[in-house]
Amino acid sequence: VQPNNYSTFYDDQRQNWSIMFESEKAAVDFSKQVCIAKCNSSPALDSVLCQDLLLGEGQGAEGGDSLEVAYTGWLFQNNGLGQVFDSNVNKDKLLRLKLGSGKVIKGWEEGMLGMKKGGRRFLIIPPAWAYGAQGVAGRVPPDTTLVFEVEVRRVKLAKECSGSDGLSVSSRDSPAPSPVPSSDGFSSD
Repeated sequence: VQPNNYSTFYDDQRQNWSIMFESEKAAVDFSKQVCIAKCNSSPALDSVLCQDLLLGEGQGAEGGDSLEVAYTGWLFQNNGLGQVFDSNVNKDKLLRLKLGSGKVIKGWEEGMLGMKKGGRRFLIIPPAWAYGAQGVAGRVPPDTTLVFEVEVRRVKLAKECSGSDGLSVSSRDSPAPSPVPSSDGFSSD
């Protein structure tokens, strides 16, 4: 993904290609489909698939940095986006999280590394990196692959933090099953 609705890629002969899209929406939709195609063509999804949709600006987030994010989560069903099971996009409150704190599902810890303020990313997360065989009662069936679109609205770098800055996350901040595990069935260790 490049600025101004461009994307570049290499083919199997290592030939470099560029595509320019008519609109940001067309570029974003294409990037989502690329990520879904990667998922469907992989024999077994054993790690998080990440696809940038918009790059954002500034320094990429690292472990210890605090983020405020807007997100939507879908169940991955019938080789594509299924039912939305959680979203905070139309709510007033952004999800606050600290990368590396272990308060969100492992797929988020991995998938959000390197994101910048204003960046949007598409994540496809296998069950082992999400809610596993337990699922979340009434929301996420056991052994379900999840898809998230996440947008970083704010980044606070760890080296800028002076201790308690109000961005530290507790699992009480968000209703389950946001990417924040609830206390039932999840231990912080």
